[in-house]
Amino acid sequence: MVTIISGIALLLITLAAFSLFSLKMPKGQAAMSGMANAAVATFLVEAIMSYIAGDLFGISFFKDVGSIAGGMGGVAAAALVPMGMGASPVLSMCAGVAVGGYGILPGFIAGYVVGLIGPAIEKKLPEGLDVIVGALAVASVARAIAAFVNPGMTMVLSIIGKTITEATLTSPIIMGFLLGGIIKMICTSPLSSMALTAMLGLTGLPMGIAAVACFGGSFTNGTIFKRLHFGNNGNVIAVMLEPLTQADIVTTHPIPIYGSNFFGGGIAGVGAAMLGIVNNAPGTASPIPGMLAPFAFNAPGKVVMALAIAAVGGGIAGFIGSIVFKKFDEGTKADGVEGVA
Repeated sequence: MVTIISGIALLLITLAAFSLFSLKMPKGQAAMSGMANAAVATFLVEAIMSYIAGDLFGISFFKDVGSIAGGMGGVAAAALVPMGMGASPVLSMCAGVAVGGYGILPGFIAGYVVGLIGPAIEKKLPEGLDVIVGALAVASVARAIAAFVNPGMTMVLSIIGKTITEATLTSPIIMGFLLGGIIKMICTSPLSSMALTAMLGLTGLPMGIAAVACFGGSFTNGTIFKRLHFGNNGNVIAVMLEPLTQADIVTTHPIPIYGSNFFGGGIAGVGAAMLGIVNNAPGTASPIPGMLAPFAFNAPGKVVMALAIAAVGGGIAGFIGSIVFKKFDEGTKADGVEGVA
């Protein structure tokens, strides 16, 4: 239990850090949008192509596509983050290719630094040298930063991963609530629940809980976004289909979104645990893959029942959360920070 509590505390600190970054750092929201795009381009493609089309339907071509895409998170983040911040496409791509082999979080940090210094490099260097010298400088800086922060990022993910593993050792109902709540918070955050569950090799009932929780939390997010007017109808649909696409809005309004998601995911997780939903496709902890994957390993009627419980429970959690947590969000709106995708 100590491991679970300490892991949840670290997760909350990490989520708070992302929110503070988005709200307070220069071009923070633009950087978070770039990271969200990188996660969609890599982890979402991996989850659907590799785990659904590849593992479940046995199409090796899509398995290869997904596996390759999933390993490019750091490259995508280091390129798309500075590009979204206004750096030139050439320098952004130099940063991206330079961090090959590193994960999305080191790539994000390296990309953010490049997004700050890239335009300055282009202004200081004479035309003709700006691309050549800038490319060499940016590639070196990006790789050095990724190498420097990678051990810390790995440690954080390892501790959170141990929390998930520890939660699987409790009773099924407690496991369902804790694991469902934790996974859904991660699923909604800039951290990738798809990458984390794949890294842990989560299968069986724990992975079934994770998948159903991510699906149920979609209705939590949709309700929260709609009732608290986070963006427009397009943002509501997008956050329900894949919350990573709305990372800038999520990190701007952390308390109502994460708070409601913990309970929405927890309710969905309890339903999955009680029905014994198993899922042997690790990495499918995302709304769309989470909805589809359980059908490959369980009776269809049981899966439909679990998804129905998750949808209703998630919607109720979102409705209650929009009331309970509304006051916590008023301060953010008063400061003029409104989520717009």
